[in-house]
Amino acid sequence: MEQELYSKERSASLDLLLRFQRLLVSKLYPADCVGQIPNTYSPDLLGVGSLLKKYTALLCTHIGDILPVATSIACTSHRHFAEVSCVVDGDLTGILLPELVVSIVLLLSKNAGLMQEAGAIPLLAGLLEHLDRFNHLAPGKERDDNEDLAWPGIMGSFFTGQSCRNNEEVTLIRKADLENHNKDGGFWTVIDGKVYDIKDFQTQSLTGSSIL
Repeated sequence: MEQELYSKERSASLDLLLRFQRLLVSKLYPADCVGQIPNTYSPDLLGVGSLLKKYTALLCTHIGDILPVATSIACTSHRHFAEVSCVVDGDLTGILLPELVVSIVLLLSKNAGLMQEAGAIPLLAGLLEHLDRFNHLAPGKERDDNEDLAWPGIMGSFFTGQSCRNNEEVTLIRKADLENHNKDGGFWTVIDGKVYDIKDFQTQSLTGSSIL
C-alpha cells in the first residue's frame, strides 16, 4: 500500500519526462521498411538520435551529482542505506534510468549502427562507477558477488559473450531434494530453472517470509 501511495505521489514533471523518454525510444525503434538502403538514416531519425544523446547527457549529469551524495549518506549504516535507497528509487535514478538502459540495449540489438551514431551509450557507461559504489553498500554484497548475476560477472559475460561458469560442473537438484531441504528448515527457491538459497536473506528482509 505504501508503494502504491508513493507512486501516486510521483510528480507530474517526472511522469512527463518518462513519457518523453518513451517517445524518443519509440521513434528510434526500427520499422519494417521495404526497399530501405541498409545503414542509411533519414535526417529526422538522426535528429531524434541527437535529441536522445542530449537527453541522456542531462540525465546522467543529474544522476552523477546525486549518487555520490547518496553513497556518502548510505555508507553510515544499513538503515541509512535502506532510507536512501527509497529516495533514490523515487528519483530519476530509480524511475527513468533502468528503463532507459533496457531501451538502449534493445535499440542496440535492433540497430547498432544508428545507436553508435546517436552516441548515448558512452554517456551511460560513465555512471557505472557511481552505481557500483552505491550498490556495494547493500547488505550481503560479499555473498552476492559470488552469484552468477552479481557485478561484475554479468557485465563480463555480457561483453565477452561467454559465461564464466561454462566449464564448471552443474549440480542437478530434484524437486524432492528441494522439498526435503525446506522441510528441514532450509529456504531454497527456484527462479527460471535455477535453485537459490535465500536463507540468509530471510533474516535481513523487511518484507517478511510470506512474500519471500
